[in-house]
Amino acid sequence: MSAPQELKGPDLAAGVDVSRLKDGEPLLGHAAGEPIVLVQREGEVCAVGAVCTHYGGPLAEGIVEGNTIRCPWHHARFDLRTGAPARPGRDPIPCYRVERQDGRVRVRERLAPPRVGRSAGPESAIIVGAGAAGNACAEELRRQGYEGPITMFGSEGTPPVDRPNLSKDYLAGSAPEDWIPLRGREFYSERRIDLLEQVEVTAVDVERREVRLSTGRSLRYGALLLATGAEPIRLAIAGADGALTLRTLADSRAIVARAAPGRRAVVIGASFIGLEVAASLRQRKMEVTVVAPEARPLERVLGPELGDFVRALHEEHGVKFQLGRKPVRIDAQGVALDDGTALPADLVVMGVGVRPRLQLAEQAGLRVDRGVLVDSTLRTSAEDVWAAGDIARFPDQRSGRPIRVEHWVVAERQGQHAARAMLGAREPYRAVPFFWSQHYDVPINYVGHTEGWDSIEIAGDVAARNCLVAYRQSGRVQAVASIYRDRESLLIEAAMERGDDAAVEAQLRG
Repeated sequence: MSAPQELKGPDLAAGVDVSRLKDGEPLLGHAAGEPIVLVQREGEVCAVGAVCTHYGGPLAEGIVEGNTIRCPWHHARFDLRTGAPARPGRDPIPCYRVERQDGRVRVRERLAPPRVGRSAGPESAIIVGAGAAGNACAEELRRQGYEGPITMFGSEGTPPVDRPNLSKDYLAGSAPEDWIPLRGREFYSERRIDLLEQVEVTAVDVERREVRLSTGRSLRYGALLLATGAEPIRLAIAGADGALTLRTLADSRAIVARAAPGRRAVVIGASFIGLEVAASLRQRKMEVTVVAPEARPLERVLGPELGDFVRALHEEHGVKFQLGRKPVRIDAQGVALDDGTALPADLVVMGVGVRPRLQLAEQAGLRVDRGVLVDSTLRTSAEDVWAAGDIARFPDQRSGRPIRVEHWVVAERQGQHAARAMLGAREPYRAVPFFWSQHYDVPINYVGHTEGWDSIEIAGDVAARNCLVAYRQSGRVQAVASIYRDRESLLIEAAMERGDDAAVEAQLRG
């Protein structure tokens, strides 16, 4: 997914003066034809690859926090000493030997990846769900040296996919389908991860520590992760089955099959998914109308200022809006609205939200409250059963309240965290929620979480596409959205993780 980066900066093999290194500030250079970042921190100098292993983001434009370097695009992070990734980083970045002599620092050969010892763990690990959380858990178990059996169940007929791409580049026609799988099937077989793509878990028996399968078999588990995700909501209106939804690769393929220049599409719902679909279909030269009951798109999440900006951005690209309106019927001709308007349509896509798949957790007797309740390690109310991703309601370190978050990066980070918990780690999950949404050439990043606010504060200029938007409750910043403020977004996320409100405020003041 990433293109080779142009080599910039000094030749680090020839060396640079130590005086050029500022503590905690990445220095971009190159050696042996590879882009490399030098980082000095507390007297130690590390040299690592300069390209994020998620989408190829430039790590030199990110930040150094603790012993990690963090990508400015989607907030992946990598260990400066080992290159080990934290999601959404997929693979380690390379590390290089550093030589210091006569006041100069030189980068030498690439180091061999650190050897991982065998990790004691459960007799077996079963993962229910082959989405972001499930896949991250399986990969991390192996990365940590777990050698027991791993079985991952999916029901979509494909290996785990890069779900954000289904509504963005792939749907827009600017990315090939081979971008979509997170890994090839051989990846799982090589790592002895038994991926069952079309087998469902139909029940969980926590007393007997086993799962029952759609094939009629039962399997015992030593540790179990529930990562069943969410499913699209369909409005209870006439003809709703005639609309397409978007959750799986098959869904995205179905939309692409009916998309063609000049055709008319109606998107029901001004959610992030709905608007990303609208943008993608416009890039395919379709006529697009978005129908939603609210007065502004995304106002409930982003507030009125960004809501107006998003609407204007889409209108600038030719999208039409029917806001304050509800669909009452879908038929072969199109969509009928509650005010009598008839919208002709060759394609109708419904993007009105999702609901968590909680049936297995409820049947198993786990504690559930609009999500599966988990503790700070993501463990459920049952021994050796964890939950992650869209279904997990977890303690939010910032607000102190249990929250459930339907974001891709959150699911990946939680899957990785659950794997370590299965192997005995007891660190609390403290990652600050993060998501990004792409609308044409404009990315919107969002760190933190809030389900409401007392006030909104804007630093910068929304219309100029250069701003930070802070959402406050009782005066405290709970979340910050940003447009083209990647570095500030990273710094705010890191400050929130540390509980450093003063540093958050400093970024907002510039």
